[in-house]
Amino acid sequence: MTLLIDRYGRVARDLRISVTDRCDLRCTYCMPEDGLDWIAPDQQLSFEEILKLSQVLVDLGIRSVRLTGGEPLMRPHLDQLVAGLSQLGLEDLSLTTNGTTLARHAKSLATAGLDRVNISLDSLNAHRFAEMTRRDALCKVLEGITAAQEAGLTPVKVNCVMIAGTNEDEILAFVQFARRTDCDVRFIENMPLGAGNTWNSQKVLSSAEILRRIDAAYPLVGMSRGSEPAASYSFVDGSPGRVGVISSVTEPFCEQCDRLRLTSDGFLRTCLFAHTETDLRTPLRAGASPEELAELICSAVALKGPGHAIGQPEFEQPVRLMSRIGG
Repeated sequence: MTLLIDRYGRVARDLRISVTDRCDLRCTYCMPEDGLDWIAPDQQLSFEEILKLSQVLVDLGIRSVRLTGGEPLMRPHLDQLVAGLSQLGLEDLSLTTNGTTLARHAKSLATAGLDRVNISLDSLNAHRFAEMTRRDALCKVLEGITAAQEAGLTPVKVNCVMIAGTNEDEILAFVQFARRTDCDVRFIENMPLGAGNTWNSQKVLSSAEILRRIDAAYPLVGMSRGSEPAASYSFVDGSPGRVGVISSVTEPFCEQCDRLRLTSDGFLRTCLFAHTETDLRTPLRAGASPEELAELICSAVALKGPGHAIGQPEFEQPVRLMSRIGG
């Protein structure tokens, strides 16, 4: 029986779990240079609480889990949570990380049961990387990619937020990186989720334009997509590596969305851009039964909106920033 179904007939099967809002980078499109007011430790879900809620969600039909942040590897002993989640019978268990400390953790995460990693990397140029993240850490991220591959956390997916006029001249460099390393490089359109409401549509480089530039140099062939947010392509010449685009702004895929998000402080969100969320931490800590929690979750999913409305007059950026929602 399908339980996690909304009023538009979409079925939720994928869960993103944020384990912290903290991050060791300060990406210009995401977070102020001085950081944010972090969520207090006692307001953050414990690993035991995350596992209890995850079990309820798996029983309702969730089949894949992605751990996110902030930067999830800033949460101590994350491999313990991975080990617990790996026992829930998931089809896929992954992690999104900025990669700065991944070289230290890749092997233990793989041993604990992690299947693969997504690594955020917006520039292959050390100077530009430092400008965009306000940290000099490109070498550490590249080391993390290598360590992930050596640990078997594959396919390694490299997520590049493409900002018009900032890093668009690196599109082909990233394609060459994918072909050289056998990584999946996904180009993500710049979304309005950063601090200070500084986003504007002029900074969006469309996925169609990105693909046009790639295909002109390295002809592409489309791959099966399913409910994945990325449209993926392999190379006609049979080269290793793949590329993809996530066109959240110019070609929204809300009609196929199968994702839910659990914030690090225990709120369920049915959309990255939602203005409402459901408090699961309070009833959980008050002793709510799995059945009571399931009812809250199903009610929230049933009311999921049709889409994010970016570019429409009625669009409003959510109060929570990306670092506090989890990607």
